[in-house]
Amino acid sequence: MFDKILIANRGEIACRVIKTARKMGISTVAIYSDADRNALHVKMADEAVHIGPPPANQSYIVIDKVMDAIRQTGAQAVHPGYGFLSENAKFAEALAAENIAFVGPPVGAIESMGDKITSKKIAQEANVSTVPGYMGLIEDADEAVKISNEIGYPVMIKASAGGGGKGMRIAWNDDEAREGFQSSKNEAASSFGDDRIFIEKFITQPRHIEIQVLCDAHGNGIYLGERECSIQRRQQKVVEEAPSPFLDEATRKAMGEQAVALAQAVDYASAGTVEFIVDGDKNFYFLEMNTRLQVEHPVTELITGVDLVEQMIRVANGEPLTITQDDVKLNGWAIENRLYAEDPYRGFLPSIGRLTRYRPPMETAAGPLLDNDKWQGDAPAGAVAVRNDTGVFEGGEISMYYDPMIAKLCTWAPTRDAAIEAMRDALDGFEVEGIGHNLPFLSAVMDHPIFIKGDMTTAFIEEQYPEGFEGVELAEPALKRIAAASAAMHRVAEIRRTRVSGRMGNHERHVGEDWVVTLQGAEFPVTISADKSGSDVSFGDETLRVESDWTPGDALARLTVNGAPLVLKVGKITQGFRIRSRGADLKVHIRSPRQAELAQLMPEKLPPDTSKLLLCPMPGLIVNVNVAVGDEIQEGQALCTVEAMKMENILRAEKKGVVSKINAAAGDSLAVDDVIMEFE
Repeated sequence: MFDKILIANRGEIACRVIKTARKMGISTVAIYSDADRNALHVKMADEAVHIGPPPANQSYIVIDKVMDAIRQTGAQAVHPGYGFLSENAKFAEALAAENIAFVGPPVGAIESMGDKITSKKIAQEANVSTVPGYMGLIEDADEAVKISNEIGYPVMIKASAGGGGKGMRIAWNDDEAREGFQSSKNEAASSFGDDRIFIEKFITQPRHIEIQVLCDAHGNGIYLGERECSIQRRQQKVVEEAPSPFLDEATRKAMGEQAVALAQAVDYASAGTVEFIVDGDKNFYFLEMNTRLQVEHPVTELITGVDLVEQMIRVANGEPLTITQDDVKLNGWAIENRLYAEDPYRGFLPSIGRLTRYRPPMETAAGPLLDNDKWQGDAPAGAVAVRNDTGVFEGGEISMYYDPMIAKLCTWAPTRDAAIEAMRDALDGFEVEGIGHNLPFLSAVMDHPIFIKGDMTTAFIEEQYPEGFEGVELAEPALKRIAAASAAMHRVAEIRRTRVSGRMGNHERHVGEDWVVTLQGAEFPVTISADKSGSDVSFGDETLRVESDWTPGDALARLTVNGAPLVLKVGKITQGFRIRSRGADLKVHIRSPRQAELAQLMPEKLPPDTSKLLLCPMPGLIVNVNVAVGDEIQEGQALCTVEAMKMENILRAEKKGVVSKINAAAGDSLAVDDVIMEFE
């Protein structure tokens, strides 16, 4: 076995590989850019080598710099993680030339299957059903439009060397095809150093389901079930689960066997993923093969008990698989939510800055995972696992140079309903402050009827949130639970305040029993009576019992309301709290009846008028400006392009107007809400 492995990556996946290597007794080497000097993966590794400036194309994907780090440290093998150099055949060749093991598939498999155009041709030759498309190289936007018309709109424009949603656009007409081709080409060049583009038919109402395969160099190959990855935003996965709530055993077997056959056709040896689009009748179509570890691999590990990183290392060491297809049993259900540094209230635009608070829920093991990567028996009743794969820490910086993913929060339970409920609790207890993030959106998805039913497609986000995510409106029973909890917490805070103020004297000042709780536009007059173990909060004829050990100043409150658990994120505001729970962000005011009466007389503060300004919605770099002063613009017209976190974002006009002033030019770096241009 190897003594030392270099991880040619960063962030959570580098940390993930380090954990398994440590378990196997293998020392690790991290590489890092200037931006990652204090990153978690650097702190976790046994050694670390600096490789250059923050941009990936000057550090993490520069093969010569990574090779220098290998030589400096004497690493015997390299795990590439995902993204960056993980599917780069030239990198694998460079390693082979110096007798360094690549913890991934052979060069031939990377070349055949890592390139989406080539992999589709091989799949077609193997009589695998594929999505209609044009596999040749596309020279320019005019040719892209011509091909799109031949295939028939809508079409998907994709980077040949792409992944993670980068370099992908959907076009519904000629204008979008022309524009999408150029943006995809630009993103592909900056993210992968390869600007080749192909076009395929975009299948409406699809489900995205992928099969995990594992092969060795001795001719053995198995599949480890499937992952449902249909909840996506801009073709980037947000929620994954294993198994899929849609597949039956026959379809799973057919997809799995086809995936293994395809892998073995190119002498694949490592962990890999074969992606399919599946329609409503369970017809499946090969999309691509990812010749690397997938972001969402933890859900497969949780339902099979197989450590995929360990298996990759063992295969790279020349060992045969010790797991047969008959050994693979799918136990329970696992769900993964990707926590992104993206503001869901601003169209999921990237957010950067310092993590002033980062407190993930406590990780717990389910119990049935034992030695030798095998499950033994059924999970005990009520068993739940929580896993959080992350690469950040409290006080760390979220950089504009890399992918915005902060963490992958996973839960496992014996049933899908139990896994969803465990995820709800974990999300409620996940504290993140200092940046915009998508925790509220993830909570909303976990409570959405379509997700609960398991009837989602890849159009879920676009269809269910057509105007973007604006938070969650809670139903009255949930509002009452929060109102009761807030009133009880307010009473505790008031008692503490009187004690701290010194106005108690020899007698404790009486704290009132009657209050008015206002939240989400609703007003609840309540009466509180308390004892040593909790408070009874009465809403007229209905009384809710609140129990908690919450202390004023705690950012997280764990309570029970009528015996049912309730987790709230708590912040102090004047006359109440900012409460966040289940995707809702609420200002909860608790006032005396007289204060509530007077509050109704206060005028409402209106936000400033920014309708004649184009504001930069995220920290980023201006790629180009498409208009000039004096231009008449139409609704939906592209005004400029901003690049942030490896993604190009086209900013469009919200209405007709005339450009009166332009404050930024290509190459300028802007902060959030900087004024890009003004209109008459």
